[in-house]
Amino acid sequence: MRWLFLGVVTTACLLPLQAGDKGKAQSLTPKEAAEGWLLLFDGDTTFGWNIAGEGRAREGQLRLGGKERTVATHATVFGSVQLELEYMCQDGARLRSGALTFELASTKRGRLETTLGDPVNQLSFEVPAGHALVIDKLRLKPLGLKSLFNGKDLSGWNVFPGKKSVFAVKDGAINVLDGPGDLQTVGKYGDFLLQLECISNGKHLNSGVFFRCRPNEYQNGYEAQVRNQFTPEPTQEYTVEEYDPKTHRLMGKKKIKATAVDFGTGAIYRRVPARKEVAKDGEWFTMTVVAQGNHFATWVNGIQVVDWVDNRPPSDNARTGYRKEAGHISFQGHDPTTNLSFKNIRIAELRP
Repeated sequence: MRWLFLGVVTTACLLPLQAGDKGKAQSLTPKEAAEGWLLLFDGDTTFGWNIAGEGRAREGQLRLGGKERTVATHATVFGSVQLELEYMCQDGARLRSGALTFELASTKRGRLETTLGDPVNQLSFEVPAGHALVIDKLRLKPLGLKSLFNGKDLSGWNVFPGKKSVFAVKDGAINVLDGPGDLQTVGKYGDFLLQLECISNGKHLNSGVFFRCRPNEYQNGYEAQVRNQFTPEPTQEYTVEEYDPKTHRLMGKKKIKATAVDFGTGAIYRRVPARKEVAKDGEWFTMTVVAQGNHFATWVNGIQVVDWVDNRPPSDNARTGYRKEAGHISFQGHDPTTNLSFKNIRIAELRP
């Protein structure tokens, strides 16, 4: 039945492309970012991809293939999506998504546009030995998200009692002033894709989006950081723990340098810093958080900034180990300077 279902909801077309500038930077317009589009290739790196064989980013293109067979798999698993791909290849290259396989015919420039039904397993490209696949653009837009905020009041949300933050609805957005404080969803979510728009109404203000929070506890979950402060050079030093994926034993700790101050917008706070600056204070930006099992990924304005696997020992408390249980999503009021707003908050639950 899954094959029949996916066959019905999937449409694809191959169209000729107009000649374009080689190595064009990968970006989204503010409108596209707000609509939820995500880049699966940033034009500069292979971040977010697991590549067996030969693969590299060069001149704004993702180039796969060479003397050996190459399989490139994106680490994040999505629900239903609208997918757009622009590419050049030789016969034999394939795009796989779960039970679906797309044969990418030899072409100087081609486009694949398709809607993939739920569940979407990991997207992967297969390139035979001696062949090549060049990807100019690869992006998707999650589908089937439901709103967590009606734009009028805080229905569906609870303010954690006894704290200082003031949460109010202003101009169709949830505004949080002062702090500390915590605004939590009534519902609980485990594996999900969350998208929202946020604005920092001040310089280098601190907030965060907590998820898989323990019930009836204050700011106790994983945190996708909001802090739009980065330095020109990687002058911040962070200690990142590495755990064995099978035994969950601590293998060691390593020091890394980053431009992100206080982990940076899109980071998983205290676990891994955001790898680059995307959002700016005083401007609305879109943040996407994907949590599935122990894999976590974030995008800011459609650019991926975190790809992290929590290999810590299982725990019902994300502060001390890997928490798989569903929990509340919450917005943080951090301190007396807090002044941020959130809108267009929507979520799609993913299959475990």
